[in-house]
Amino acid sequence: MRICVYAISKNESKFVDRWVDSMNEADEIVVLDTGSTDDTFEKLKKRGVKVYKEIIDPWRFDVARNKSLDKVSKDIDICVCTDLDEVLDKGWRKELESIWDKDTKRVRYNYNWSFDEYGKPATSFYTDKIHSRNDYKWVHPVHEVLKYTGKDKEIFKTSDSITLNHYPDLTKSRGQYLKLLELSVKESPLDDRNMHYLGREYMYYGKWNECIDTLIKHLNLKSATWKDERCASMRFISRAYINLKRYDEARMWLNKAIDEAPYLREGYVELAFLEYSFGNYREVYELLMKALNIKFKSKSYINENFCWDSTIYDLLSIVCFMLNKKEDSLKYIDIAIEMNPNDERLKENKKIIQDNI
Repeated sequence: MRICVYAISKNESKFVDRWVDSMNEADEIVVLDTGSTDDTFEKLKKRGVKVYKEIIDPWRFDVARNKSLDKVSKDIDICVCTDLDEVLDKGWRKELESIWDKDTKRVRYNYNWSFDEYGKPATSFYTDKIHSRNDYKWVHPVHEVLKYTGKDKEIFKTSDSITLNHYPDLTKSRGQYLKLLELSVKESPLDDRNMHYLGREYMYYGKWNECIDTLIKHLNLKSATWKDERCASMRFISRAYINLKRYDEARMWLNKAIDEAPYLREGYVELAFLEYSFGNYREVYELLMKALNIKFKSKSYINENFCWDSTIYDLLSIVCFMLNKKEDSLKYIDIAIEMNPNDERLKENKKIIQDNI
């Protein structure tokens, strides 16, 4: 089998060597540069990458990805789409070859989207940008996805031995995303994924009423059946209401989120945050204990890191202290410190707890 890694780039010179080093298990590496003003193009060329230049105007991620895919040699069997701020763990080709057969069309694999201060994965989920050379095209102006165009059944394989790690340039602006998402929803108004992402983007921008209206539209779409994402829309609506100081509605939507996906920690923890802000410590304690009873972390992008890091134990230690459960308070602060040993506030809290036992 012949394998190609393909990507788009713009002003990513600092990532070139690391990226090529991790992708060079491929037979071919192809990049479409969409207008770099630094030396990204030259560095890629020196590293043996087949690099091309083209300005995409008006800008759309799907158009750029499709043009980069067009540059992949026709004799390639498997295409691996990545970005230059991503790194594949070594040995990925051997694993890919071991699971791919003549009927395989696409592969799911681990994606570490973010890391904590200790270098441990914070947000992780499956992604699926490894695909056969033919029968695929990219769709949507932003948050683009692969669409299968073949006549045969689309056969997926899943690998936990292939891992792609994301180390983004946090200085880069995502200011274009909102307009592109608005365009995406205009083009595909019944696409539930686009509607959810647009509502989330309005939340990021503090456009609270637009966030609420758009996410309610998402929930009312017939295709919006994935409970994890529906739960997230409800949580984001609640966040908007909190910012509008409409706390009863915020509480109502968080209870809806819990009812929608009671197997996820997120609804319980966000409602605990809200109850904590009103000093309802008994309710906080009960909600967090319910969250801790959920042991399985699903591999979807919906996961919130604050549900799986030291946050729950930190908050539990505080509310146990307020409820005069001092021994429990000490137990939970110890767990929080073990998970987050560099947090001086946690250490100060432990001293206060110890002084009061």
